[in-house]
Amino acid sequence: MLSARVTQERAAALRHMLITDLSDTRTVCLAIGDGSPLAPLTSRRTVAALPFGGTYRVIDFALSNCLHSGLRRVLVLTQFNPLSLHNHLRDAWSLFNAELGEYVMPVTPPIHGQAVSYSSSANALFHNLYLLEQTVEQHIMVVSGEQIYRMDYAAALSFHMNADADVTAVCIDPRHGGDTRFRNSVIFGDGDDIKQLRPRTDDDGAADEPPPGPMGIYIFKRELLLDLLQQRGETGTHGDSVIALVGDSIQRQRKVLGYRFGGDYGRVTPDKYWRTLPTLDQYYEANMDLLRLEPLLDLYQTDWPIRSYQMQCPPARTVPGVSNNEGICVNSIVASGTVIAGGGVNQSVLSNRIYIDDGAIIEQSILFPGVKVGENARLHRVICDRGVEIPANEVIGFDAEEDRKRFQVTDNGIVVISRS
Repeated sequence: MLSARVTQERAAALRHMLITDLSDTRTVCLAIGDGSPLAPLTSRRTVAALPFGGTYRVIDFALSNCLHSGLRRVLVLTQFNPLSLHNHLRDAWSLFNAELGEYVMPVTPPIHGQAVSYSSSANALFHNLYLLEQTVEQHIMVVSGEQIYRMDYAAALSFHMNADADVTAVCIDPRHGGDTRFRNSVIFGDGDDIKQLRPRTDDDGAADEPPPGPMGIYIFKRELLLDLLQQRGETGTHGDSVIALVGDSIQRQRKVLGYRFGGDYGRVTPDKYWRTLPTLDQYYEANMDLLRLEPLLDLYQTDWPIRSYQMQCPPARTVPGVSNNEGICVNSIVASGTVIAGGGVNQSVLSNRIYIDDGAIIEQSILFPGVKVGENARLHRVICDRGVEIPANEVIGFDAEEDRKRFQVTDNGIVVISRS
């Protein structure tokens, strides 16, 4: 009876969402961050291309949201160390039909007499005005390719279009945003109208019901967005995020609404999970979140799967090592092609083609593709970059002072082993 009641309530909530024509929307996915706080993992790749959850890249979450929401015209703005990301977009996301006007297309900074470097998300949009001016769609949806979350973009677009809003900003209760430090608070007026954006204060964070913060997901009427960018110009967009354009719209007394993430609309938002990745510690914790007994973000949710490129590898397996020790794996994510040969893995996230040799112990760690761990090595709370080989009998993650002499160690004590 409880299941039937929940289903009926969910169906009633979905009836509030009127399906609209999503072909009138162009999506811009921002993957322009330099990732410097995540160095050395970002020395050869951008944040959006970071491995996540053993099988995925960070950008796969935003693009999977687009796929399931029916948004099939997606521009991916890239900038720093884009090769790994471009390769991934080619391998994983060349699935749309170009003859039907569908695509996921990487866009590098244009050259207007000289090379352009984006200083912010608003500045990236300004430098690509020529693309936005050529679009025939009447709505522009701006999303981040550097965040981890599921969201039904179609519900937000229906909310925006049915209300005939000029701008819609997706907002979240800060209590669902992990350790995200919001710069702004969204102050609502009547209903869903955003009355004010103001800098966040300590009082906001301490409140029993803190005001929501912007998630970095926005929908604009195209003509308004063009006008806002042209008015600000290159200087006016320098260093400003897209939220500044929302503030401009409020000052112009345009219709600016807030769409509440995790509310009654949409098909997946009630899980309420959203994480940004501004530091190595938060990147580590987001991966560890997947290993909870009841994870806040369930990768095994069948009705909203996250798509990625799956390398053709044999299945993962555990086998005895040369000492006849059994390979053991406890509460871990292990991708294809990985072999645990007499070693032990506990509460860890292992990407593909990893080899754990006899007697090696891996605990609470993240290993990128192609890592090899030698006999009797011990790793504890470690992030290991692609292709690193850990020598036999190596011990990492047990002596912070010794680890700092050789590796980068985060504020929370996570040891990061980079490629040489």
